[in-house]
Amino acid sequence: MTTQHPPRRFTPMSQFATDYPVLLIDSDAPIRELHNCVSERLNAVLKYLNLMACTSLPDYAENDINTVTNIARIMVQDVSDVFRVIEQRGFDTSKGQ
Repeated sequence: MTTQHPPRRFTPMSQFATDYPVLLIDSDAPIRELHNCVSERLNAVLKYLNLMACTSLPDYAENDINTVTNIARIMVQDVSDVFRVIEQRGFDTSKGQ
């Protein structure tokens, strides 16, 4: 099976569960929209982790802690992927100046 790469406009998000990129970031989206996406995810994961930090861990099974950690990892990875696109756009813009 040959793997086709997505068009340059779309940057694949990091994935660990698939061999082919399923989620893509529109690299041509307005910077404000990319920032809104990052901000929403970062604020959500911070609130989520704050809630978990205030929870008594003995109340949860080991599997629950793994689930919480995995959710946070996925959200932070999304933030990192979108930041990478924002940074690349910023670096590309500054090269032309």
